[in-house]
Amino acid sequence: MDYVIIIILIVILILTVISLFKNINESNITERLGKLETNMIKDINDFKFDLNKSLNNDFNSLTDRMDNRLNLINDKVNERLDENFEKTNKTFASVLERISKIDEAQKKIDLLSNDIVSLQSVLTDKKTRGIFGEINLNHIMSNVFGEKNDNIYQLQYSFSNGTIADCVLFAPEPLGLVAIDSKFPLENYQVMVDKKISAEARGQAEKKFKLDLKKHIDDISNKYIISGITSNQAIMFLPAEAIFAEINAYHSDIIDYAYKKRVWITSPTTLISTMTTIQVIIKNMERDKYASVIHKELNLLADEFRRYKERWDKLSRSIETVNKDIKDIHNTTEKISKRFDSINQVDVNKDECINQKN
Repeated sequence: MDYVIIIILIVILILTVISLFKNINESNITERLGKLETNMIKDINDFKFDLNKSLNNDFNSLTDRMDNRLNLINDKVNERLDENFEKTNKTFASVLERISKIDEAQKKIDLLSNDIVSLQSVLTDKKTRGIFGEINLNHIMSNVFGEKNDNIYQLQYSFSNGTIADCVLFAPEPLGLVAIDSKFPLENYQVMVDKKISAEARGQAEKKFKLDLKKHIDDISNKYIISGITSNQAIMFLPAEAIFAEINAYHSDIIDYAYKKRVWITSPTTLISTMTTIQVIIKNMERDKYASVIHKELNLLADEFRRYKERWDKLSRSIETVNKDIKDIHNTTEKISKRFDSINQVDVNKDECINQKN
């Protein structure tokens, strides 16, 4: 019974101790949790403060950088805009200047058109066209060969058969004397190329245009290709490039007909090229002629030099002989002088004593 009571008391004591420890642990845990909560709240507040401060600093730094970047971009944009405005102003000024030049050119074109119309009205007369062609031909020849170079060309040249060519060219052989005659078939050409006229009328004008050209070719061939006097060919000069281009582009039969008649059709441009080529040939022939003259003179000079060398060699041999004779005479003179010296040095009394003893 006592043991039971003791055991019960021990159990009650243990339970009391356990309860006491339990109360103590719960109070400690609550206190610790309270402190932990307080520390956590403090840490969280500190973290929030630091985070806000860092975010504010970063935001301010980012704002400053953005402002600086925007200022740089703004400066660049302004600089580019200024440059573009300056270029635009220069371009606009250049455009205005060119527009003014175009206006001036347009005015000149209008004046030139009026002059061309006036020229066309003047060239409707055959005689006037003939004078125009002759003047143009004279201008070309004088520009290529010089003014009044009668050794190479002559204007209004009269042949023995009574015909007069607008110009003749004294080309080197085997070409020889070449006649150049100016022709200007304008009326039928103008009708032929006029698009406002009916196709039938233009076709008729084309036939007449070809007949005119063939007649001119025949006249030049019959009058200015003279056997034994001129070359076997002649030149027909067309003072209008448009007519020449029309013939070469669309009327090859005329070119073939002229070729058979040994008449070469030229325009101002092609005539200049032809005359320039002949001028180069003439200059080369003159150069070759002078080269042959120089070669001949050099051969003559070589002969003279050869004779000079022979005479000089002969004179040199004579001089050598004279030098040898002079040297021999010099040696003989030296010997005679020495002999005289030795004779002068002889003692006369001593010689007499020697002679007495003997």
